[in-house]
Amino acid sequence: MVEWITNTMQSMGYLGIGLLMFLENLFPPIPSELIMPLAGFTVSQDRMDFSLAIAAGTIGTVLGALPWYYAGKLLSEERLSNLADKYGKWIAVSGADIDKANRWFNRHGNKAVFLCRLVPGVRTLISLPAGINNMSLIPFLLYSTGGTILWVSFLTFAGYKLGANYDLVDEYLAPVSKIVAVTIVIGFILWVVKKNMQKEKYRK
Repeated sequence: MVEWITNTMQSMGYLGIGLLMFLENLFPPIPSELIMPLAGFTVSQDRMDFSLAIAAGTIGTVLGALPWYYAGKLLSEERLSNLADKYGKWIAVSGADIDKANRWFNRHGNKAVFLCRLVPGVRTLISLPAGINNMSLIPFLLYSTGGTILWVSFLTFAGYKLGANYDLVDEYLAPVSKIVAVTIVIGFILWVVKKNMQKEKYRK
């Protein structure tokens, strides 16, 4: 996997970054945690421009999110879950993964698209419930682009700083990802509690 990613990026440059990130969204087993840090490492060797690398990764990611978004619009959640349970093993996606992403969307609304772009494991699949729940295309693209820029910039900068050890990003990112996910969940719980307290106040 690493060799293929490296060869693609070296032979195709920025187009290769965009293509890899596009494919990473279609096939989650392809890790962005290797693609963009490698781009950052290439930047550190003065063989790429930092801003252009981020732009290529962002464009590829957002374009890769669209097929999932339209799949959600065209197919029901039940049918998608059934298809994932039947064929999803080829792309490491299950019906439970889709249900999880849909719960995220139902809890957080449109901003879930932004938040989940920062959380590995649901960042790709969050496009499905956005389509299932008929989120408008323009807000979907705006939220997706905003979250993706942060994610791609972080990975690229990490690879830039780690240099030849860019492959360690995935190892270090695992615990950080859990902290981010827990922080988001806690923030949501506090928001719900605050809303309920305000409702009780108005009732009195």
